[in-house]
Amino acid sequence: MRTLDRYIFRQTLVPVLGALAALTAIALLSQSLTQFDLVVERGQSGWTFLRITLLSLPQLAGTIFPIALFVGSLVALTRLQGEHEFTAAYASGMSLARIAYPIVRIGVYFALISLAANLFLQPWSARAMRQELYNVKNDLVSTLVKEGDFSTSETGLTIYVKRIDQNGLLRQIFIRTPGPDGHDRTYAAREGRIIKQNGLSYLVMRKGSSQQVNDQGILEHATFDEYSIDITPYFASDDFLQYKESDRYMHELFFPNMKLPGIGGDWERGNWRKLFAEGNARLASPLYNLSFLLLAFVAVLGGRFSRNGYARRIAIASAIAGGTRIFGIIVASGCESIAFLNFLQYLVPLIPIFVCYRLIRKHDISLSHQPSISLLGDGGRGGPVLQPLN
Repeated sequence: MRTLDRYIFRQTLVPVLGALAALTAIALLSQSLTQFDLVVERGQSGWTFLRITLLSLPQLAGTIFPIALFVGSLVALTRLQGEHEFTAAYASGMSLARIAYPIVRIGVYFALISLAANLFLQPWSARAMRQELYNVKNDLVSTLVKEGDFSTSETGLTIYVKRIDQNGLLRQIFIRTPGPDGHDRTYAAREGRIIKQNGLSYLVMRKGSSQQVNDQGILEHATFDEYSIDITPYFASDDFLQYKESDRYMHELFFPNMKLPGIGGDWERGNWRKLFAEGNARLASPLYNLSFLLLAFVAVLGGRFSRNGYARRIAIASAIAGGTRIFGIIVASGCESIAFLNFLQYLVPLIPIFVCYRLIRKHDISLSHQPSISLLGDGGRGGPVLQPLN
């Protein structure tokens, strides 16, 4: 890479990375707010909350990367153009396409990173996050046990806990378990903890007592230092972990298991179009990195130099970028029901890339017919502008 190429590459990459860091922080904040109920309402630890928040980031890379490239490159190119850095490049004989080369390399690197994330990192992180959320949903403490409330399951078990510590320790426990012929048994304990062993859930209580009225109507009372009961039958659930299309690897999207028996097979056969659309969206979304980068490049350097800035051109490019991404989302949604439209997922980001390329070529061709050095007015809004040498 030539010295000037390295300079342009470095001056553009730093603002892009800054924009990427800022957008990632905003995404983390947004995701943390949506998952905050895991701590407040379901009593999960801060580590569980942080892990689920971080696992959601790879799914946002397809949205964050293009915006970071667009914003960061706009900042860099506007500054370089305002400081007449590109005027020196033109004077050395560089064309606009040649100037674009080190900048486009950044877009290619981001596109490759985004593609790798879509193919491998996103499904891995999405599966891990789905497993975490499934565990939280089926956590007995978070689903039934509420501080200061009497909660009753569908099987008739009633439990009261005065306080739940952050480490999962239950304080001041009262439990009623249904018994035969209405002879329920009650337990009261100072503290306890729910543990899982061999697929079963046990409530281990310490410093407590139990009471039950026998068939003769006599109250039986016993105390214990430690006692455990199997509470698995009281929390039987038919819920199962189902991976959505965003959680699947590419071979599972393009080649779903149609012969899978049961509910899983019915879902595969009924949603193959959604899986196919998701697979094509994973392959097409990295193209938006190049599309947004070239839109920013053309917005600043695709027209004449202006001392008053490029607010109008940047606003137009921003509107085109936003409209392109929104239209891409609409197309992806439509492809979930009409499979043959999936080629549009690639066409939507490719159209701005092709148009920007044509504008850059047109700009270079028009300048090649100019005199070697000419002083041209800037539309009456600025001073003379040096045009590149032939």
